[in-house]
Amino acid sequence: MTDASTDPSAPTLVDIILPIEQSEDIAAQKAAVATKLGVSLDQVVELRLRKHSIDARQRTIKAQLRLEVGLGHTLPAEPELRPDYPSLPPHAKNVIIVGCGPAGLFAALRCLELGRKPIILERGKDASARRFDLGPILKEGRVIEDSNYCFGEGGAGTFSDGKLYTRATKRGPVRTIYETLVAHGAPERILIDAHPHIGSNLLPKVVMAMRESIRNAGGEVHFGAKVDSFLIHAQRIAGVCTTDGREFLSEQVILATGHSARDIYHQLHTQKIRLEQKPFAVGVRIEHPQALIDSLQYHTPRGQARSKQLPAASYRLATKIDNRGVHSFCMCPGGFIVPAATENDEVVVNGMSLARRDSPFANSGMVVTVEPEDTAPFQAEHGILAGIAFQKALEQAAKKFGGGGQIAPGQRVTDFLQGTDSGQLPDTSYFPGITPARIDEILPEWITRRMRRGLDIFGKQMRGYITDECNLIGFETRTSSPVRIPRDEKSLQHPEIAGLFPCGEGAGFAGGIVSAALDGIRCAEAAAR
Repeated sequence: MTDASTDPSAPTLVDIILPIEQSEDIAAQKAAVATKLGVSLDQVVELRLRKHSIDARQRTIKAQLRLEVGLGHTLPAEPELRPDYPSLPPHAKNVIIVGCGPAGLFAALRCLELGRKPIILERGKDASARRFDLGPILKEGRVIEDSNYCFGEGGAGTFSDGKLYTRATKRGPVRTIYETLVAHGAPERILIDAHPHIGSNLLPKVVMAMRESIRNAGGEVHFGAKVDSFLIHAQRIAGVCTTDGREFLSEQVILATGHSARDIYHQLHTQKIRLEQKPFAVGVRIEHPQALIDSLQYHTPRGQARSKQLPAASYRLATKIDNRGVHSFCMCPGGFIVPAATENDEVVVNGMSLARRDSPFANSGMVVTVEPEDTAPFQAEHGILAGIAFQKALEQAAKKFGGGGQIAPGQRVTDFLQGTDSGQLPDTSYFPGITPARIDEILPEWITRRMRRGLDIFGKQMRGYITDECNLIGFETRTSSPVRIPRDEKSLQHPEIAGLFPCGEGAGFAGGIVSAALDGIRCAEAAAR
């Protein structure tokens, strides 16, 4: 694009395409911009990168760049992004926020801007203390049930890569989310990259800085505050109770607990607060050598070093088999598979990567859609919570066939497709370890059948994707919530409980860090109204 505005103060934006080897060469950028604009080279005084993406569809890999151009002048200095929230006025009205993930944190920051006092209640620990609680699950196979990869400050996203790419651009100001993260210490590169991510090593510091912004402006953040019941009078929320006997009172409660807080669904159901079933997806983590994915995506010989201008390659695969989606999920290039269980009788796997994405492994969820009717065998006993029972059954099966602790069952993808045992398994990034098991027989037949057909299609789309070097590791069950907490489309309140604002992934209204953050902002604005 080229900005055609006649306003001399408006930025001139130009899109150019360069071979990847020249993409960081300022002289090559200026020459391409001058040619695109039809001006002399000396008129292009300064360039500022605004967007960067890679096109690897052809053998000649190119970079697509959007540049702000100073024509005949230097560009004005950019304002520094820094956290700046007004101190709350005396007697500011309380808004209780249950959960300190992205939905809860961004809801709290928006409350500050609107003059409301956010009070965050988080069952887990702060991000610094939470790190130490990952040791037992990794080394001993023992889950600390309120402080783990899912629960604690920052939510599940804190230790699962910090991927920020979203297609939810119509839900709100995505750029504002990125700028808020940068203001709290995230790398500025996320403002530029087409598929930004922060990295599990950097994200904890960002969420801790957000917490300090909330407290410095007069808000509250309570850790070890596990909500176990809701105070409701005359069909209106009045507050919540925590397991240690405390009551927090407010007529506005934003419920942003994330999709693994199953006890919250059970409590809502016990208190006869309406819930709904919704589709979700379950499957496995599929893991390849990163060098193999690089060679497939960048069209280079296996073993050839990746250009320094290229990140660890990723992929996205999707198809539909017999009216059910089969797709990759939460792909982590240069990443690790981690244990994401929240109770000690289950094994759950998820993916993460550090900012450098320099692990020798690539992993992704490989999952099949589960519709409410697929959980029919569990509905007689569990009713509206049948999807949770279905997830739990798979997680307990993974625990049984893994053989102890957080060891996970694994099977080569080639053996899965052929229906045979795997005598030995390739190396894995999954620290607790894997043991050979017949994943094709542990999964329900209707999932195995669809996944086999889907993998066959993906192997034809990416020649070399199906290989003896690839593990399937069970099970990836926490892709999204099997339950939706309904809300009115306009007020965002529960249709039967005034003042209760179901929010984010746990309520079934988001699917990732950015969409959850956007939903948190919307719910804060609705609560303030």
